[in-house]
Amino acid sequence: MVVKVYGPIRAACPQRVMACLFEFGVDFELIDVDLDSGDHKRPEFLQKQPFGQVPVVEDGDFRLFESRAIIRYYATKYGDKNRKLYGTTLEEKALVDQWLEVEAHHFNDMVYTIVLQKLVIPKMGGKTDFDLVQNCEKKLEQVFDVYEQRLSKNSHLAGDGFTLADLSHLPGIRYLINECGLGHMVRDRKNVNLWWNDISNRPAWKKVMQLFNN
Repeated sequence: MVVKVYGPIRAACPQRVMACLFEFGVDFELIDVDLDSGDHKRPEFLQKQPFGQVPVVEDGDFRLFESRAIIRYYATKYGDKNRKLYGTTLEEKALVDQWLEVEAHHFNDMVYTIVLQKLVIPKMGGKTDFDLVQNCEKKLEQVFDVYEQRLSKNSHLAGDGFTLADLSHLPGIRYLINECGLGHMVRDRKNVNLWWNDISNRPAWKKVMQLFNN
């Protein structure tokens, strides 16, 4: 059975889900949702996702939204294929969840605001709030400082192996480096840079990037 993933390839949250599906070798069909034309706010899509956000997955009769919930679901469903992605013990799972929460609330919130202000709002004819951008960049530098310290002790955020916690950062860091021109935040930190070079070269992420660039 082929999983249906609703969302545009250029959006970060669908990329997070696709990277996870590729990690587990799950066949999926990407169904584009045009955010610019408001497809995500139309009644037929709101029946799938009442908040009008992407992605949504349909796995047979089972439907799920929120990208981090989705990747936890597949890591649990296909854990026998790659147990390390979500840990094998209660403690390992807790550490993965801990760093997923960090990514969601400390890292992603800052990246989302920067992308919104620097890329989305100008595209819509609005003006960038540069004070807000600068404030977010300062907070993000502090987050990367925490990561640098953590990664000086472990090769990955939740320990010495690649997990969902690392995977979840892939779309956001790619946006920072490419579209936002903030690659120095990664490059200037030895351990963060080594970590990024490692996780961004995983075959699953390269497959996502192939779709993105086509």
